[in-house]
Amino acid sequence: MKAEMSRDGKTIVVTIPMLMKRRGGRKLIIAPPGMEETARPRDETLAKLVAKAHRWLRQLESGQCASMRAIAEQEKIDESYVAKVLRLTMLAPDIIEAILNDRHPDVLTWRELAKPFPMEWERQREVWGIGTPPDQSH
Repeated sequence: MKAEMSRDGKTIVVTIPMLMKRRGGRKLIIAPPGMEETARPRDETLAKLVAKAHRWLRQLESGQCASMRAIAEQEKIDESYVAKVLRLTMLAPDIIEAILNDRHPDVLTWRELAKPFPMEWERQREVWGIGTPPDQSH
């Protein structure tokens, strides 16, 4: 970041280096190191989809909805979309936590998660470049 006075001496010009990147179909400004916390806009898309997936799973498990087709009819959406969203319940707990805390890698978008992905948690971490969770045996 660089700040300098304008030629007329009335304005301070602040220059911040940044990158433009696409994330979830939108253009985002990627701020320099040290500014990520305040500069990165929160992407609620995945967090909302994870929450929806778990809500639908509870509806299926409780018998409130008898099938994915029933959920699709209730929500007035395509059954294949329901199946894709429900797959999010198969994500590793640390990946879900990263999504809910908006700390997931940029590569982890809805477009990526809508594709088939490994069910093994370790393979998910490998595919998306997410570190293994800390040892929880203590």
